Amino acid sequence: MRSERYMLIRWTAAVIVAALSWACSSTKHVPDGNYLVDDVRINVTDNPDIRSDELINYLRQVPNHKVLGFLKLQLATYNMSGSDSTKWFNKWTRKLGQAPVIYDRQLTDASAFQLRQALVNRGYMDVGVDVDTVVKHDGKKVDVIYNITTGRPHIISTLDYNIPDKSIDSLLRRSPSVLQVQPGDMLDRTRLDEERIRITELLRNNGYYTFNKEYITYSADTAAGSRDVNLTLNLRPPHVRAGADTLRVHKVYYIRDVIFVTDYNAEDSYGSYDFAGQDTVRYKDIEVLYGKDRYLRPGVLYDACYMRPGRRYRAVDVDRTYEALGRLGILRYVNIDMRSADGPEGKDWLDVYVLLTRGKKQGVSVELEGTNSEGDLGFGVGLTYQHRDLAKGSELLTVKFRSSYESISGDFSGLINNRYMEHSGEAGITFPRFMAPFLSSGFKRRVKADTEFSVSFNYQERPEYTRIIAGAGWKYRWADRLNTRRHRFDMVDVNYVYLPKSTLDFLNQIAPSNPLLRYSYEDHFIMRMGYGYYFTNKRVVSTATAKRYVLQPSVYTIRTNIETAGNLLYAISSLTGQNRHDGAYKIFGIQYAQYVKGEADFSYTRNFDYRNSLAVHVGLGLGVPYGNSSMMPFEKRFYAGGANSVRGWGVRTLGPGSYDSKNSVTDFINQCGDIRLDLSLEYRAKLFWVVEGALFVDAGNIWTIHNYENQPGGMFKFNKFYRQIAAAYGAGIRLDFTYFLLRLDLGMKAYNPAENQERWPIVKPRWGRDATLHFSVGYPF
Repeated sequence: MRSERYMLIRWTAAVIVAALSWACSSTKHVPDGNYLVDDVRINVTDNPDIRSDELINYLRQVPNHKVLGFLKLQLATYNMSGSDSTKWFNKWTRKLGQAPVIYDRQLTDASAFQLRQALVNRGYMDVGVDVDTVVKHDGKKVDVIYNITTGRPHIISTLDYNIPDKSIDSLLRRSPSVLQVQPGDMLDRTRLDEERIRITELLRNNGYYTFNKEYITYSADTAAGSRDVNLTLNLRPPHVRAGADTLRVHKVYYIRDVIFVTDYNAEDSYGSYDFAGQDTVRYKDIEVLYGKDRYLRPGVLYDACYMRPGRRYRAVDVDRTYEALGRLGILRYVNIDMRSADGPEGKDWLDVYVLLTRGKKQGVSVELEGTNSEGDLGFGVGLTYQHRDLAKGSELLTVKFRSSYESISGDFSGLINNRYMEHSGEAGITFPRFMAPFLSSGFKRRVKADTEFSVSFNYQERPEYTRIIAGAGWKYRWADRLNTRRHRFDMVDVNYVYLPKSTLDFLNQIAPSNPLLRYSYEDHFIMRMGYGYYFTNKRVVSTATAKRYVLQPSVYTIRTNIETAGNLLYAISSLTGQNRHDGAYKIFGIQYAQYVKGEADFSYTRNFDYRNSLAVHVGLGLGVPYGNSSMMPFEKRFYAGGANSVRGWGVRTLGPGSYDSKNSVTDFINQCGDIRLDLSLEYRAKLFWVVEGALFVDAGNIWTIHNYENQPGGMFKFNKFYRQIAAAYGAGIRLDFTYFLLRLDLGMKAYNPAENQERWPIVKPRWGRDATLHFSVGYPF
């Protein structure tokens, strides 16, 4: 124990010494006559409504990043390099680190201009920005201070609308939710621009195909010495040729024809205005031009199209069509092209060309592996086949097979098998639509759900037993356009476990008095129904090349799941007068489970800037067996500890309640419960390159709702559960590669509620007893 403490002290001292030495050499690569930007501050002297952290993003030059608010780790890493930039070590450390930020007067002036302009845009026309530079005592560092006086804001006193086009004027006045800027508001240019966007969206969803926000301008009239503004919104007429004698009004467009081109090749057909197909099909009021392969049925294309001939053009219908076609996995490319067309007099018409390019229909992948367990050789092979257009409706068929074998040596007396062998198969088909009777086509088009049917089979041979696991499911998945709200409805999910063979008295040998362990190997049957909901306020901004997440001050996520099992079977058993066996009904000679289970998780992240954030997580769960069951199925119970729970404990090594596992590696079967509580607080900081650091505190536990003999101290009781909440602390290193994140967390026990264990390990820490390393992918919450 002393040696462990001594090592910990040595490492801590080494880190402190290294940090001090790095800090002392922070100006190592600052050229003579230049200054390192050591600190930048923004002081708003006369307006408590304007926070300085809101203005940081307008600065053109900021100091090197600080970890934990004081340690410039990236700069220190850069300063580990020598002056010769051609050496590989110097190149490597400079790439990992961050070069010193050298003071630039031009960037300071640009920052002052950006700050001034940002506040002018908010309505503070009299804003003043003064810059002070303070050279540090060592003569190599400088602090830059921006002192801001905003003055009083300009206020919209009156608001008029100059809209010569009477149709548009009438439309706007019938849509009060669009005109949100009102007299009394500050003259905030951001809000005015948002108003332009709302008006543009309204008009483009009412036939004004060529309209854009540049047609909307504002005129502001301010009397001398007054902060009251008379604001006028102007809606300009469209551009016309010089000298043209025509009424200048924005046109309302209608859809004349909708044509699908299913064999479009962007390289060969780009810019073409003449499309022809080898096979032309007229379906209802759309036209489909097929190429060599009629790979999508006309009805599928019709259902995915929200634009209809004879209707007004609506931008939202175009977006919905893109979204619906994007769900068809067989399509590799989708583009919708609008072209002016001649039609009946009195209206302006558009022809809609929906250009589609087919992706790869089928694919096969193979996986091979070999094993060597103390001289016993084995192998495994897996095969996956996918067909993305099974019935010409972009149905996705996935079939998986896997087989593994391992020989064993030794004495086989009393055993039934002389090998480890497993064969498994899984087949599923996903329809990109809501497959259900008694639902209107309008409802199915609004929900845009995927329907999945699946079956699975697993055959296992072990020396002690032969086991069969089978399952089947009928599920729905759907989400909103931005993927911020997701729903999952498991209509039917069946799981069946059957042991046709086992060694003599197998169950009594492995679990003479443990019902949980016995349940894992006994025949059992679960038929469940469940619903899951996910919501996040995280916004996604589409760009020309990709999607990226923008920084938001606050991001939160809610996950809920509820499921129930056995109710339909129990009702059938009761109504048919089935006899009970050992107090329970059975199906196919197997007792089926009956329970209800609910979970809810809430996570909140406060982003201070692009590099620092604080995350909070609260998780709750409750499972209740009833009717045909006295205990929750083992695989449906909760567990504590692990990379996503209380990280001072390994997975399935905490709880329930004050239960003491005696540190037995084989006692995990008892460490599960019916009630779950998880609490976490985590500070995250980007360090350098792709490396992130984290400091965390976790708390939580699990409990049972009944007093089970093999789980003493595990039952939930209101008068003592709060004393059984375990606590842990620790630090982590993460590698963020954008598309995935690797995580290594070191958790230490702080408070251990288990009987006969050290109650407060935080006071007397021991590495071997209290430390747990976790390697995982993704954030813990």
